[in-house]
Amino acid sequence: MLVIRGVFGLQLSGELVLVSCSVLLCSDPSTCFLCLLPEPPMTEAALNASLDVAQTSLTLEGLRQLSAHRLILFPFLLLAFVFALCSDSLVLLVICARRGLHRPMFVFVAALLLNSALGSSTIYPRLLWELLWEDGSVRVTLSACVGQAWVIYSLGAASFLLLAAMAFDRYVAICLPLRYAALLSPRAVAAALLCCWLIPAVLVGGAVLIAARAPHCRAQINRLYCDVYSLIRLGCGGNAAKLGEFFALFTFTATVLLPAAFVIFSYSCIFFVCLCRARASSGKALRTCLPHLLVFLNYSACSVAEVLWRRLQAAHQPASSVLISLLVVLVPSVLNPVVYGLNMDAITAPLRRLLGRVAHREAPGKV
Repeated sequence: MLVIRGVFGLQLSGELVLVSCSVLLCSDPSTCFLCLLPEPPMTEAALNASLDVAQTSLTLEGLRQLSAHRLILFPFLLLAFVFALCSDSLVLLVICARRGLHRPMFVFVAALLLNSALGSSTIYPRLLWELLWEDGSVRVTLSACVGQAWVIYSLGAASFLLLAAMAFDRYVAICLPLRYAALLSPRAVAAALLCCWLIPAVLVGGAVLIAARAPHCRAQINRLYCDVYSLIRLGCGGNAAKLGEFFALFTFTATVLLPAAFVIFSYSCIFFVCLCRARASSGKALRTCLPHLLVFLNYSACSVAEVLWRRLQAAHQPASSVLISLLVVLVPSVLNPVVYGLNMDAITAPLRRLLGRVAHREAPGKV
């Protein structure tokens, strides 16, 4: 006969209630339970105050879905990472080296590519290391998971704000050209860049902090990396989970939906103004907007896929979770530098000259 004393959780009317009891395990095949309640039932808040039950480590299960294909995925992801890092660096080098590109539009482009390079450096190295050395699920500390989720989502939200700043730049340049120098002065551009990075960092930091401090009843994330919504889903429910979901929705609205709506409004106004102008001038103006629109559609498609995946309650399907994770990682990091490197003449021409000089110096027989 064995007696186990402790605090056990009961789910009553959707709320976690803790009871202090003793469990009597009998030696015969049927198990007997004797529950003693010397004190009133404890609520979830009382549990947090009396017991330290916070999870200190989490398990990322996404890698388990890729274990059978690691020999194919590792070189593919390594090539994608090297390509994204080198192409981002090349475009950034061209923008920084050429004084003629030190204009607001190219400053925002450089900031967006820097954002993309930082995001790639946050995800790819760890993912490649796990593909190379880990066999199944990966255990991470809660603090490391929280830090990764904060960096990834802060950079992702900053990308939408930077795209909104680019849309404003194009709107002023095309629709209000006489006010361009006043509205987009160097001081205004610096302030815009600061807001584009600071606002998401603060809002996402609040959402991550709420999710991390809430009591956790689960410790498994079916993704390749940590994210805010997965941290919220680890919670036990109750008011803490509702607060985390509300703040995450508020952050998503402020840093993704509102900037996206502003981008759509700005380019709609630009398109309407171009329709009223001569075809030659309007065509040139629209060509300057095309790369930004392509990158905006790129980020929007990834965000829509993420939202639809969550709204369709696919979180318990590991295969779909891993697929969305790969989509969000690969598509923006690979396509963004390609779009800006090939579709902006001001960047493409000096980039070709730079690569031509490098190839000329390394050609055999050349002095």
